[in-house]
Amino acid sequence: MSIDFLPDKPIYQQLIERITGDIIRGTLGPGEKLPSVRDYAVQVGVNANTMQRVFKELEQMEITETKRGQGSFVTENVDRIAQVRQEMKEDLTTSFLQSVEALGFTANEMIAHIKKRSEEID
Repeated sequence: MSIDFLPDKPIYQQLIERITGDIIRGTLGPGEKLPSVRDYAVQVGVNANTMQRVFKELEQMEITETKRGQGSFVTENVDRIAQVRQEMKEDLTTSFLQSVEALGFTANEMIAHIKKRSEEID
């Protein structure tokens, strides 16, 4: 399952976002074991050192935890997962608003358009 990475963002950051997304979406549940660094690197088509950095960052973010001799696991702290979800929502909203405002759109204009589009999709 090799991934097409974006050229304008470091691969390790894209992988962190991907795994974090899987966790907050529930694709990876609390306490679930992650593949080994080597296995995950092969799955996504990156160097094992890159994957090691991803795992280290996820652990520093307290999203995963390493159990010596057993591997890495998604945190069982559901409050931390909820907090990460909220942080991602805040970051995405801020980034989105900065981008649209830089193009001359207002927040209210974009909200109205998003509501309209979501109704068309539903």
